[in-house]
Amino acid sequence: MRVDLFDFDLPEQNIALRPMEPRDHARLLHVQPDQDKADNLQDLRVDGLVDLLQPGDALVFNDTKVIPAQLEGVRERDGNVAQVSATLHMRVGPDRWKAFLRPSKRVKQGERIRFGHKGEACSLGTLEAVVEEKSESGEALLVFDYSGVFLDEAIALVGHIPLPPYIASKRPEDERDLTDYQTVYAREKGAVAAPTAGLHFTPELLEKLRERGVEQHFVTLHVGAGTFLPVKTDDTSDHKMHSEIGYVSEATAAALNAVHARGGRVICVGTTSLRLIESAATEDGQIQPWSGATDIFITPGYKFRAVDLLMTNFHLPRSTLFMLVSAFAGMDMMHQAYKHAIENGYRFYSYGDASLLKRA
Repeated sequence: MRVDLFDFDLPEQNIALRPMEPRDHARLLHVQPDQDKADNLQDLRVDGLVDLLQPGDALVFNDTKVIPAQLEGVRERDGNVAQVSATLHMRVGPDRWKAFLRPSKRVKQGERIRFGHKGEACSLGTLEAVVEEKSESGEALLVFDYSGVFLDEAIALVGHIPLPPYIASKRPEDERDLTDYQTVYAREKGAVAAPTAGLHFTPELLEKLRERGVEQHFVTLHVGAGTFLPVKTDDTSDHKMHSEIGYVSEATAAALNAVHARGGRVICVGTTSLRLIESAATEDGQIQPWSGATDIFITPGYKFRAVDLLMTNFHLPRSTLFMLVSAFAGMDMMHQAYKHAIENGYRFYSYGDASLLKRA
């Protein structure tokens, strides 16, 4: 499909730079493609989920935890020093990470990068890596001097939270982001970006949903920096998705299959949990235990197997995520919903408002 079919104009003032306080008071646009046009969009609030969801339904959350994956460092060559930034996006070994380098032209394969605060070695120790592989796109394979938990500790010392570019370009990271850019249920370290639909949930809302009889299940998909990459091709068939590592446990798969068997609905919180559940589902809709890397790319025409509703934030024009929601609720429906959201002052992107989509 043509990528320009997924374009729309977004005013600058609709981009959120801070989350709503409290989190569950963010706005929620309820999108129902099967309703008449006069009734297919409802303006609600996230804590209104307690009334929208039914006993026996199940929410699926991504419990990945954002790590300080943005590293600043220097490369020395023949006495010349150059500043280099690295955004880690997927771990491929105890001492190895795939990363995006900027500016990538400053580094050659086989060279070393020394990471630390403002390009200097951290006072508690150095963190160095060799560029073992490098592509023309700027992606590189970094092999660090440390491994396992020692590498984790070093990254925590010298790294910082990689805010999305549309926020980082407008303000610097600060202490608030350390908690704002993390879900309240995050526990499995490894994500470069937050599963942002989950940022709207508070312990109080989760408890009210439990009291309502709505089940809560957790999967893990370590969100990579590839989620921020623009689609540079003219046709969706030419775009390559970056892989992300995920896990669906045997207990979670069995519980979600039981929800469907008794007539309940599976509601994915975020496109990351949806992509993982769809990767784990068979053609007849059975969800299997699953682990590994997924690069599933969902565009209109995809036949959804296991997900009934999707809660997600508002996404970038021409992005793979807007393509996904267009596949889920219908392209015309989503253009209508986004037009409504923009005209009514909804806040977009990672710290913005949310939508609850019914599958078309």
